[in-house]
Amino acid sequence: MSELDPEDAKIITLARSTRARAGAAEGAAVRDETGRTYAAATVDLPSLKLTALQVAVAMAVSSGAESLEAAAVVTDDAAPDVAAVRDLGAKAPVLVAGPDGAVRTVLTD
Repeated sequence: MSELDPEDAKIITLARSTRARAGAAEGAAVRDETGRTYAAATVDLPSLKLTALQVAVAMAVSSGAESLEAAAVVTDDAAPDVAAVRDLGAKAPVLVAGPDGAVRTVLTD
């Protein structure tokens, strides 16, 4: 994969560090239309289960974001659920990276 844009590298780093800090299955970060970033980890409680992307998108929405420019998820899952990202950013690229931070794929739809 070619060299990443510095802003995309930033959200991968945020997703990776959030995953590690929380000891979670996934870490994610999203960037809104103003350039603000939101990072989150998987929520796995008896009464509530959310992917890291769902939490990051919810954080962006609750902070007033109207759209997303990009998202990143650090996961072992080959096909993460990106529905929440699509709700706010129909064409926003979703960078899917492994635990080492290496981008495996970029989902655009």
